[in-house]
Parts: sequence; structure tokens; C-alpha cells
Amino acid sequence: MSLLLDKPDAPLAQSVAHPRVRFGPVSFQVPVRAAVVSTLAAALLALLFCFDISRGEIDLPLNTVFSTLLGGGDSLSQFVVNELRLPQTGVAALVGIALGLSGALSQTFARNPLASPDILGISDGAAAAAVAVIVITGAGGWGAGSATGALLDVGVPMAALTGGLLAAALLYVLAWRRGIDGQRLVLIGIGLGAVLTALTQWLLVKARIQDAASAAVWLNGSLNARSWEHARPVIIALVVLVPVAFMLVHRLNVLQLGDDPARGLGLRLQTTQFLILLVVVVLAAVSVSAVGPLEFVAFVVPQVALRLTGGSRPPLLASMLLGGCLVVGADIIVRVVLPFTVPAGLVTAAIGAPYLIWLLVRTKRKVTA
Repeated sequence: MSLLLDKPDAPLAQSVAHPRVRFGPVSFQVPVRAAVVSTLAAALLALLFCFDISRGEIDLPLNTVFSTLLGGGDSLSQFVVNELRLPQTGVAALVGIALGLSGALSQTFARNPLASPDILGISDGAAAAAVAVIVITGAGGWGAGSATGALLDVGVPMAALTGGLLAAALLYVLAWRRGIDGQRLVLIGIGLGAVLTALTQWLLVKARIQDAASAAVWLNGSLNARSWEHARPVIIALVVLVPVAFMLVHRLNVLQLGDDPARGLGLRLQTTQFLILLVVVVLAAVSVSAVGPLEFVAFVVPQVALRLTGGSRPPLLASMLLGGCLVVGADIIVRVVLPFTVPAGLVTAAIGAPYLIWLLVRTKRKVTA
């Protein structure tokens, strides 16, 4: 069975005339369906965001949450909203946005719906490096002494970024054969992810029980007790890289034609692939450093956005907003719906794993038909 899975039942290129928007000398087309989906996704994200903040040990009405976020409300609502709940919900939304964008770019880069950071081993590389910092510098660990909170706050994001970059570089080198083939990239990524997962498990086995327990909770993707310290690297990455990603939109469209046609149209293929991969790795790494690996978000969200918008590739803006909806929704399920506490990563995995099975079964049926 080929891993180059099918796309939605829509032609690769549609001859639909989209309205054009002009700002001085710059003009561009606006896909109406994608704009509608993005608008609805933004409204849903805002609603889930406020609902997540409103629920807890002290329930607040939605209008109180709205007014408090806009600077109103009494001292109690300001404390509950701004100090207790807003940081965690904000981290959830930011991480979901980053993972949605990372998945949309990686799947476009490889022209394969399986090519998400968590399946290609990029998230596994970031997680392995971050766990190494948690375990080695943990109190009584392999290091010389206890790690301070500041050291962990700086060391974990930097380690995750470094681990993700190294995993991506190794993936690129191993998959390169006069170009990048989507099927080969996914196969090598799955193998690389398995090796890095084994490395992470070895670190946990060698660690003290306290450090291993702390790292194990983090490895399941925990949104519990997140603060603005965890959000800062994600905010910086989004501010820098979202404009870069949207400047690459035209190149992403050309990449859909294949490597040789893209070169024939004058696209600097290697430079474009490097920029896309760099954005993917940094977004995935800072997300992992903030909350741990949230499985299947970057895999599922771009494909859902693609099917809703009916385009030829995963849309960036819709993927970002739907990613935020999924992660904030997972936080709501964990804190409000379930009667027991579980990491948010288990909720996203419970959503994404059946989708992966369905995608593989659907493809097998089409191949054997």
C-alpha cells in the first residue's frame, strides 16, 4: 500500500474565479469558501476560548468573562480570569495555532497528508532533547546539582528547538535522493521517530523516579498550570514565522505541481524547501517545549481544514484557527467534561488515532478497488 495517500475528492486545480483584493500596487485573490471557513473557525475559537476561561471551581458567566478580558469586571473576576485561567487557555490557543500551521506547511512540503511533525519524528526529536534536560538537570539527577527554575525555563525550550532542528536535518539528509519524495520522507520519518522515542524511554529508565514521573506527565502533553513563561517562546515564534509562512504561499502553490515543474517555473526549490522546513521545525519545537507533545494535532487539523475549504493543499489560516479550536477544546474536555484528570495529549490522540486508521483503510480500499 502506498503511503502517498489520497486527497479529498476535488481536482488538484480548480478553475474557480475568486474575487480580487487590491491594496495599491499589490493585488491577490480571496477564495470565498476558505474565507468563510476561516471566519467561522475564528468565531468558534473565540467562543471556546471564553468558555474555557469561564469554567472551573468558580464558574463565571460568559458576559463577565468578555467584560473582564476587555478591562472591566470586579477584582474577583479579574483575578480569576487574568491570573488563574487566561495563561493556561492562552497557551492552549497559541500552541494549537502553531501546530496547525506547522502541519499545514509540512504536508504541503511533502505533498503527503501523513507528513506532520509528530509522524516525521521532528516532535520526537524535540521531546527527546527536552526530556534529557529535565532528567539530567533535575534535582539529584545526572547533573552536578539541582536545576533552578530559570535554568529549566531556558534549557527546555532551547533543548527542544535544538532537538527538533537536529531531527529535521537528519531526516532531510536521509530522505534526500536528488530531491525529496513524500513517500520516502514519511517512511524514514516514522523510523527516525521510533529511534528517538526509544532514546526518550531509555532516558526515563535511567532517571530518578521523581524526574521520570515529571517527564512522563510532560510527555503526554499537559496543559495543566501553564503560565506566560511557557507561552513566551511560542508568541515570539508566531510573530516572526507567521509572516514568513504567508509570504511563502505563492511558492507553496507552485510546489503542488512537483519538483521538476516548480524548477521549470523558476522556483528556487532548495531555498523554498529549507525555509518551509525551518518554519515547521521551529513551530513544532516551541510547541513541544511549552506543553509537551500534543499528538495528532498537526496531522489531523490541516486535513480537516483542507476538506472544509475544498482547495488543493491545506490552507494556512484555517489550519491555524482550527488547531487553536482543537487544543482549547481538549483543555475544556480535560478540565470540565471528564470527572478525572488526564493530560490533554491523550484527548488529542484519542481524536487523531481513529482518523489515521480511517485514512489508511480508505486508501487501501481505493487502491484495491
